[in-house]
Amino acid sequence: MRPPGGSGLGAVPAATREAGSAREPDAAGGSRLLTVLLKEGLLTATQAQQVATEHRRANDGLGTTLERLGVLSEVALLDFLSRKYGLPVITLARVEVSETVTALVRKEIVQKYRVFPVRKVDNKLTLALSDPTVLLAVDDVRFATGLHVVPVLASEAEIKEAIDKHYLEGAGQIEELLRTEHQVGADALEVSERLQALDITELAQEAGEAPVIRLVSLVLADAIRRGASDIHLEPSQDDFLVRYRIDGVLHDMMTPPKALEAAILSRVKVIARMDIAERRLPQDGRISVKLSGKDVDLRVSSLPTLFGEKIVLRILDKAAVRLDLEKLGLDEDDRARFERAIRKPYGMILATGPTGSGKTTTLYAALAAIKSPEINIITAEDPVEYNLPRVSQLQVHEAIGLSFSTALRSFLRQDPDVIMVGEMRDTETMQIAIRAALTGHLVLSTLHTNDAPSTVTRLIDMGALPFLVASSLLLVVAQRLCRRICPDCRVPTEVPMSTLLDVGFTAEEVESVQTHQGRGCAACANTGYRGRTAIHEILEVSTDPELQEAIVKQRPASELKRIAVKHGMGTLRQAGLRKVATGLTTLDEIIRVTFAD
Repeated sequence: MRPPGGSGLGAVPAATREAGSAREPDAAGGSRLLTVLLKEGLLTATQAQQVATEHRRANDGLGTTLERLGVLSEVALLDFLSRKYGLPVITLARVEVSETVTALVRKEIVQKYRVFPVRKVDNKLTLALSDPTVLLAVDDVRFATGLHVVPVLASEAEIKEAIDKHYLEGAGQIEELLRTEHQVGADALEVSERLQALDITELAQEAGEAPVIRLVSLVLADAIRRGASDIHLEPSQDDFLVRYRIDGVLHDMMTPPKALEAAILSRVKVIARMDIAERRLPQDGRISVKLSGKDVDLRVSSLPTLFGEKIVLRILDKAAVRLDLEKLGLDEDDRARFERAIRKPYGMILATGPTGSGKTTTLYAALAAIKSPEINIITAEDPVEYNLPRVSQLQVHEAIGLSFSTALRSFLRQDPDVIMVGEMRDTETMQIAIRAALTGHLVLSTLHTNDAPSTVTRLIDMGALPFLVASSLLLVVAQRLCRRICPDCRVPTEVPMSTLLDVGFTAEEVESVQTHQGRGCAACANTGYRGRTAIHEILEVSTDPELQEAIVKQRPASELKRIAVKHGMGTLRQAGLRKVATGLTTLDEIIRVTFAD
């Protein structure tokens, strides 16, 4: 059934319908318009071939290609199209566009066809386009909105600028970001003096002299304000993209001009104390900033790629670190097991999971729970993410030979009671940690494994003797972070019983479980999620003789898991389903972050 809006041609005159009678396979247009220009004598055959080749190579709009090659200016092209097809030309910069209008047409459609919705009056939607021969654009917008589409002409550059501003969330358009700098707190952002960096507050005020410095400051402030965990600066052949990772998911935020790419990357490298002349090798750096009185560290990593350096900034917001075991999201039984293990005088406790799953936060919370004047706690970290009182923290520096293994050897001469090693990256560090755990020290560390039972296999693969693993390992906590449903737009949702059974709910649970989802609202940027919570899998080794015997006999991880589950271990999937049942997260989110058992 066709939605209202007639034939879908809106106000496109008959001449346009004739020109576009055959559907164009190139969604962004080009070949059909070139044919029209050739017939009208505005291009020679040689020029048309040259334009077509460059258009395919650069993947730009046809108007941009024509102007870049000096064949036909965009003003002249719009004037010709207006006269031929009877369409008015508008200047988008002079039009006030409502968010309710842009919400009618999906970002994928406007980017695919390079069109932009301008206004809606009754059941009519005014749509700006640069090529009136691409009728698929009008048809798709009509079907997507159910409205009568009225096309108007605008330049490709203005349409691209409008898409960047209204469809790329947050920082979106550079001018918009600069215009609202007081909202993102750029004036309050300054580089910490202890890194002897330039003061961003003063530089941000010098907009006329240093726009790139000001822009980088605003991006950092905006990302921190939004609670992003990472900022990605990604060059490609034709674009330069800025993305934020928020609640574990990447979002396109901004597309600065390609011409600013080198300057933006160099500015980041300067304040991160990296070598701006070195673009062939990966580099690491660090930035320490203060935003509205809050200390924030950023780890910076550069990577040479085919089209330039990609830089990722990991945001370490010290104020956001939760040092309370009750706030980690552990179930009551799991928290009791964890607390029992961290209060033992010796042995090894490992937190496992992928990068960004909150392993270090879990270990920090453990240290905060057990620290006291009576015990000596020392940590080796890369980097030190949070300053803990009554804890001696050491920053690992591989470049000068201060590795985890070197630090660990030195720790044993410092009369420690508790040792935390940021990560067991190599065999030597692992072996020293196991020896320390067997000689009267409580050792905490992290490891990258998919679940808790496979941690035992990983240690043995790294060279640990099975009987030493069984003797030293107290507990393994595997974890993942999943997004919370936005509390402002959470609504019940219906899921088929067969689906609930397939994902792991029991027949009894299916009868009573009520699933929820977020509809999307302003508070969650229409994602339906806001914030994250953790799910855990606790493998307690020291209290399970059967499990210890299986470790000594080098049984596979699957058998270790079977034994642990038999003795009460809940899996990551089961922990996630409990969060679903309580309305904290969605079934889709748990399926995304966990495997079925």
